[in-house]
Amino acid sequence: MSKLLMKGNEAFGEAAIRAGVKCYFGYPITPQNEVPEYLSHELPKAGGAFLQAESELAAVNMAFGAAAAGGRVFISTSSPGLALMQEGLGFICSTEVPLVALNVSRGGPGVGGIHPSQADYTQVTRGGYNGDAKVPVFAPATIQECVDLIYECFDIAEKYRNPVMILADAMLGQMMEPVELPPKKEITPVDQIAREKPWAITGTAQHEGRNVIYSLRMQPDVLEQHVEHLFDKYAEAERELVRYNAVGLEDAEVVFVSFGTMSRLCVEAIEMLAERGVKAGMIRPISLWPFPNKAFDEIGPKTKLVISAELSMGQMIQDVKVAAQNRWPVKLIHRTGGIVPSSIEITEKTLELLKEVQG
Repeated sequence: MSKLLMKGNEAFGEAAIRAGVKCYFGYPITPQNEVPEYLSHELPKAGGAFLQAESELAAVNMAFGAAAAGGRVFISTSSPGLALMQEGLGFICSTEVPLVALNVSRGGPGVGGIHPSQADYTQVTRGGYNGDAKVPVFAPATIQECVDLIYECFDIAEKYRNPVMILADAMLGQMMEPVELPPKKEITPVDQIAREKPWAITGTAQHEGRNVIYSLRMQPDVLEQHVEHLFDKYAEAERELVRYNAVGLEDAEVVFVSFGTMSRLCVEAIEMLAERGVKAGMIRPISLWPFPNKAFDEIGPKTKLVISAELSMGQMIQDVKVAAQNRWPVKLIHRTGGIVPSSIEITEKTLELLKEVQG
C-alpha cells in the first residue's frame, strides 16, 4: 500500500473516518483545529455527520447522546478544552458508553500557549471527573502510530464500553509525515444496533421498548456494586492494554523513560551518548494508563540511572518512580512552556546526572 504525505491533524481525522466514525462533535481550539476542519468536509462525504458545537461542554454532551444511541463517535480538543469536557467524560464512564477522544495537547496551565507540551499527563491518566473512574490512554510518537491507534481505539472503546483517550501534542498535530492509511471498516448498520449493541438506547433485542441509560444511583449499595463492576472491567484493561517499546535495556548504563515527541529526541540522544562512550536505552510507554510497570523488569544489571524525560515539570516521573521500586535512582530531564529541548541538550544533561549519581 502506498503512503501519503499528510499533516498530522488531517491524518487523524481520516483515520477516524476509516474506523467507521459517523458522528463528530467539536469546538475550535489550537493546535487541533485542522481535525474538525478536515472532518467538516470529509465526514459528510463518508455518510457521517459533523457538528461544531457552541463550546466544549456542549460538544462532549452531544457526543454522549450520539454514542448512547449506538453510534461510533469521535471528539477532539486541546488541553483547556479537555478540562471542560471532564464532567461529560465522567458521565460517559459511569453509563458505560464507548467513545474515542483525541487531545492534541498544548502548554498550560490555564489558556497557556499553543506550543507542544506533555503537561496534560496527570489530567488524562488521573482524570478531572468526579468519582471512581478510569480511561485508557495511549500516547503515539509518530503520525502513523496515532493513525493506527485512532483506528483501533474504537474497537477497544466498544469492547470495554468506556471512553478511550489518545494523547498527541502540538508537534504531532502540526507536522507532516508519510502515512499508510488503513482500509475502511464496516460498522453496525442502524437497523442492527439493537442486536449487536443491546445496551444502546435505540432499542434492545432482549425486551420490548427502549433502554434507559443513567448515571444516578441513589442507593449506596447499588452504586457500590456498579463501581465494583466498573473496576473489574478496568482490571481486565490493565491486563490487556499495556503497551510499550523497549530498546537497549540489557546493557544500558542509563535508561530514558519518555513518550510522544520527547521519545523521538531521546532516540537521537541515545546515539549521541554512544559516541561519548555511554550506553543508553529507553522505555517508551505507549499506554500511559495502564502504565507499563512490567517493562522495568527488563532493565539490565549495568543500569545506574533512570531518567524521566518530559515536556512538563515532571508529571510522569511519579509513575516512573513507582515502577522503578527504588531499584535505581530516578531523575528528571524536562522543559515546559512549549519549549522542546534539543537532543544535544538532553545528552549534556544526561552526562551531568550520570556523573552526579556516580559521585
